[in-house]
Amino acid sequence: MKNLRKYGNAPFNVAVIHGGPGAPGEMAPVARELSSVRGILEPLQTATTLEGQVQELKAVLKKWGDLPITLIGWSWGAWLSFIFTAKYPTFVKKLILIGSGAFEEKYAVNIMKLRLSRLSEEERAEALSLMEILNDPTIRSKNTPMSRLGKLISKADSYDPLPHDSEILECQYDIYQDVWGQSMELRSSGKLLELGNKIQCPVVAIHGDYDPHLSEGVKGPLSSTLKDFRFILLENCGHHPWIERAARDRFYDILKNEVE
Repeated sequence: MKNLRKYGNAPFNVAVIHGGPGAPGEMAPVARELSSVRGILEPLQTATTLEGQVQELKAVLKKWGDLPITLIGWSWGAWLSFIFTAKYPTFVKKLILIGSGAFEEKYAVNIMKLRLSRLSEEERAEALSLMEILNDPTIRSKNTPMSRLGKLISKADSYDPLPHDSEILECQYDIYQDVWGQSMELRSSGKLLELGNKIQCPVVAIHGDYDPHLSEGVKGPLSSTLKDFRFILLENCGHHPWIERAARDRFYDILKNEVE
């Protein structure tokens, strides 16, 4: 898998950063839509460590980006973009966080419980079974169960989704396990939020009111940490705003306005 896709024409002054980690490709619809107004880079993270992904992103942006760039991170990609911007502030002129995970651990304790409550009894049993498989050290091949669990979670995360196809190119459990574990340590230690003190550019967070990643875990911590921060809440919207029937148009209107 190559680690970059490009949309529209140069200069490429916007980059969209996918979630996961270990699930590249989901930001493709956003990249395509925004390419009508800007040249868009879609880096596809392949490194197996958090610092490796930061350096991989740096290399891609340095080679192809019109710096400083507008960085749009979704889900896990919001954290990666946040970390990157803190480490390399001269690379980024604006940071946009979509459906970000909470920046303090206390806001994240009930996410999976909430997700499971939104599934049918049969789906809930399947999800629990898949989580057991992913936690079993004797099972070596975990990309397929990770992919299936991701589909169930996506269903739980959505409020009223439009018909759509998954654009994940490949589920990579090993990348997920290693990078997510390091990210959890960064958050639990308080160092993730502390990185916000190093961010110099404007930051905009866009969040759905139905997203299981509670908006309070983004708005509160970042409001008290960042110098220039705005928070936008989308009504009737889950974790993927671009597929939500009620929120999609407003979401894209906001994004296009922010990157112009």
